[in-house]
Amino acid sequence: MTARSGGGRVGNLPTDVTSFVGRRREITEARRLLASSRLLTLTGPGGVGKTRLALRVAEAARRSFPDGVWLIELADLSDPSLLAHTTAEALGLHVETSGDPVDLVIDHLAARTSLLVLDNCEHLVEPCALFVADLLRSCPRLTVLATGRQSLGVYGESIQLVPPLPVPDPDGELSTEVLARYDSVVLFAERARAVLPGFDPGAADPQVLARLCRELDGIPLAIELAAVWLRALSLGQLEERVAERYRLLTTGPRSAPTRQRTLRALIDWSHDLCSRPEQLLWARASVFSGGFDLEAVEAVGGGEGVAAEEIPDLVRSLVDKSILIREEQGGAVRYRMLETVREYGQERLAAAGEDPAVRRRHRDWYADLIARFEAEWIGSEQEAWLARLQHEHANLREALRFCLDRPEEAVVALRMATEIDEYWSIRGINTEARYWLDRALAASPEPSRERVSALCLNAWYALLQGDTKAALPLLAEAEELIDAVGGGGRAAFVAQVRGMAALFSGDLDRAAVLLGEALDTFREGRPRGELFALSMLGLAEGLRGERARGLAHLEECLTLAGRRGEVYWRSWALWALAFLELGHDLDRAEAAAKEALAVHGRMQSKLGAGFTLETLAWVSARQGRGARAATLFGAVAAAWRQMGATPDGFLPVAAAHRHHVALVREALGGERFETAFRQGERMTAPRALDYALETPGAAKPEPRASGPRSPLTPRERQVAELLAEGLSNKEIAARLVVSTRTAETHVDHILSKLGLTSRAQVAAWSAAHDPAPSPAAD
Repeated sequence: MTARSGGGRVGNLPTDVTSFVGRRREITEARRLLASSRLLTLTGPGGVGKTRLALRVAEAARRSFPDGVWLIELADLSDPSLLAHTTAEALGLHVETSGDPVDLVIDHLAARTSLLVLDNCEHLVEPCALFVADLLRSCPRLTVLATGRQSLGVYGESIQLVPPLPVPDPDGELSTEVLARYDSVVLFAERARAVLPGFDPGAADPQVLARLCRELDGIPLAIELAAVWLRALSLGQLEERVAERYRLLTTGPRSAPTRQRTLRALIDWSHDLCSRPEQLLWARASVFSGGFDLEAVEAVGGGEGVAAEEIPDLVRSLVDKSILIREEQGGAVRYRMLETVREYGQERLAAAGEDPAVRRRHRDWYADLIARFEAEWIGSEQEAWLARLQHEHANLREALRFCLDRPEEAVVALRMATEIDEYWSIRGINTEARYWLDRALAASPEPSRERVSALCLNAWYALLQGDTKAALPLLAEAEELIDAVGGGGRAAFVAQVRGMAALFSGDLDRAAVLLGEALDTFREGRPRGELFALSMLGLAEGLRGERARGLAHLEECLTLAGRRGEVYWRSWALWALAFLELGHDLDRAEAAAKEALAVHGRMQSKLGAGFTLETLAWVSARQGRGARAATLFGAVAAAWRQMGATPDGFLPVAAAHRHHVALVREALGGERFETAFRQGERMTAPRALDYALETPGAAKPEPRASGPRSPLTPRERQVAELLAEGLSNKEIAARLVVSTRTAETHVDHILSKLGLTSRAQVAAWSAAHDPAPSPAAD
């Protein structure tokens, strides 16, 4: 399923929150290189604006990539083993198989015309190079735009150096009009007005302004950091202090380029202008990865020199100084640092000898957060918890890594990784979960209750990925350890996972026995296990012919969940209810499946949505709504591909799928079935959800990559289609009975409107924008 940004555009590019200044020449050159090379790397020092330029180039080139432009942010990724997984997540893929995530990404991109923007590759140059080489070799229509402080060194790579912004000559002819031609001055003026609305560059001394931008070497980050100080200093005072700072510069390697020493000096200067508590908080906050909220920095940033009650004011001050960037996400405020500023803080933290202690506080905070998640999960805040953990994903990785770097802490990693069970599952992060569990189990081989839980959970994820061979030895070890470490709940967990293995394989009698044993133990005050066992035991009982008993278990699950405000396991019970009611009460089955799908959609539970879409297709088939059923089967097929998964490992579902597909194909005929199936297959994820739920105004499918309305006139569209056939201008003229000159003019207009540079790109655009067939009627 495909993510769409504003205006229906395919991809995940963020929206600019500040204006973009200049770089017209660099944008033009980058677009030219992208048209002729499948890998372009933008290189340059930190702070020069590589990321902003890459995003602007990607936005400008969007029309050339009908299957999406995707940003893969690597600044917060320190473990190269998760590179492919991070890419899959950005693409909206969920690794549900035991295969290599690289293969999942390749399978998804192999036939797509897409652009990947790999941002901040410098700390992962070698793994990025190997990864990109694999992608380009296997995905012939893929283009990659990378940024970093050095090139990747991949065959066929084009390299573009991103220079600082042009600066004026203080000794040359200066006027308001002349200064306005320099992007460095324009950027300074815009950022100055953001902090000092009355700032007028026309009223400023042009030589002072020119000298200041020259002293800052035209580095965008340096300019933005300096402009902040106009709150406290006049332009003249600012120029004097910057100039003095650089003349006295002694830090940093003398062999480094001047612009790199300039940026370092500016950050040094910004650091010196902070109070001592601000400096300490800056350093301590640098341990966060991917951002943090006020509550987290209050827990981690306090200590000697920083009183806890001071932290909110210090955070506000650091935001004012542009050390912290304030962002609002879903009504919650979070903070982050630019990577250059964060690296500087980490250097200061290490130099002060505080790094181990602060990182331990960081780990403790996230271990406590996860414990709170476990304690509060069965309640009314499930969606809020999922959103919070999603925001904290990079910090969770850092906390787990801290534990695994210290053998004595590995058992804490076991506990943390198992306590966020539902988060891994719902977000489809099972491969990453297994990665952390494997590492933690290897690092903490001693018998413990945490080890038993981790072995069971690792086995469960292996089953979800169809990896029974890996699951069974894990369960066997867990069973051996239970007598040594105790814990009835853990024995019940083993029984539950074994019961699910039996259910997956179609051994319904054994599944019912094992899930029943687990339920008996979970009833003793373990609501997470109890709801899981009730929902799946109800399904197993119903499928093996004990319909009344199965429905009773499901009704009990729905009642218990309702009392607690729980919706996740309630949604699975509703899905199971829909499954069992297929042959008895279609109206009830449809209502239950739609209610379940709405919850899975809100929670972004891809696995749950896949199974529930499947069941709604069966309902439609039995209602005689053949075209709707076929369309839903197409949407389901796309969903499973997007997850890198298949329901074939769950035999009851696989058997029902084959039966209902055969019914619908026979009723519609092969051609009509395929037409409706393809329409569902091309739906976006939100559109598939609306279609399945029959949301008002969403009755017809929307093609997956239909994009915005064509900018071409009907005649230009006709010419574009002839270009796609490979015709020359002369042949187009003959086909349309116009002059060759007129045909050439049409081609020029098409290239200009679409922002393309070659006839081959027009052919690709035309193929991607073919009108979709009209929806098949029921």
